[in-house]
Amino acid sequence: MIPVTKTFLPPQEEYNAYVKRAWDKVWLTNRGELTLELEDKLKNFLNVSNIIITNNGTIPIQIALKLFGKGGEIITTPFSYVATSAAIVWENCTPVFVDIHPDYLTIDETKIEAAITPKTTAILATHVFGNPCDVTAIEKIAKKHNLKVIYDAAHCFGVTYNNESIFNFGDVSTCSFHATKLFHTGEGGAMFCNDADYHQLYYSHNFGHNGPLAFHGLGINAKISELQAAMGLAIFPYMNHIIDERKKVVDFYNNKLNFNTVQALKIRENTEWNYSYYPVILDSEETLLKVLNALAIENIIPRRYFYPSLNTIEYTKGEKMLISESIASRILCLPLYVGIPETDLENIVQIINIQTLQ
Repeated sequence: MIPVTKTFLPPQEEYNAYVKRAWDKVWLTNRGELTLELEDKLKNFLNVSNIIITNNGTIPIQIALKLFGKGGEIITTPFSYVATSAAIVWENCTPVFVDIHPDYLTIDETKIEAAITPKTTAILATHVFGNPCDVTAIEKIAKKHNLKVIYDAAHCFGVTYNNESIFNFGDVSTCSFHATKLFHTGEGGAMFCNDADYHQLYYSHNFGHNGPLAFHGLGINAKISELQAAMGLAIFPYMNHIIDERKKVVDFYNNKLNFNTVQALKIRENTEWNYSYYPVILDSEETLLKVLNALAIENIIPRRYFYPSLNTIEYTKGEKMLISESIASRILCLPLYVGIPETDLENIVQIINIQTLQ
């Protein structure tokens, strides 16, 4: 089978060497030395001021919404993974959807202000497939209306915009370290913030603890384990290799696909992208299903990602979003991972080019 992605694993002995350090310390959680070392390495690699590593990539969104959403209306995108909208509803806030840009696939910043009401407390936008939102416009809108900005940056490890880490934008940015991501800890994530909000977010991810016997306020358990941190430390030295190898796959698709019949993701100007996904947009859902079937015959398994448009999910009760619904019905993420053979890539491209011409 050729899956849409494969987890990158370091040599097992390198992972085991980090695990042994935790084993020898008999310290498996509660921010041990591996977690602290990983945070320090990532802070320097990503050029960010503050990072709090967490046990998954969704709970940072929930923490940010608990602190800043305050049960209000959250302006958000309908084109994202379900975790984005689910976190809003889970935290007793109300998602208010704004449609997306047809090329960048991020929230259409020109439509945000029209969605703001007296109940609006925050904007939660997704950098789709690592492609940045218009962070400058969103920041301007947020300041004008005194709103908090939360970015779902799950796909954004290593992305820079205007020579600045994408994680440095917004009041809180979140990232996923899930096993399918470029950088991973098996399961995990992180949140990034400015100095003013760091302590509040930090306390919130550890039951509100402000020292062993004191509490700063309400919190939850979002701590990563040392076994997860060990995986991150073992993978960390390979990050440049991972990104370089994924770029080769992206370049192959860019050179071989027929863009008269498929549309590629448009990366926002002044972005250093990380080659996290390779989505193609087909002319219709009928064509997409035809391509899926032809690929499946060859045991090639891409993914309809993101599908469906989140405004159509029962518990969100969103209004119609014409662009998002259209894109969601026609978009397909192609196999992209380190070590995928060029012969497989040739087969994928040939099938898509043939099927989209018929």
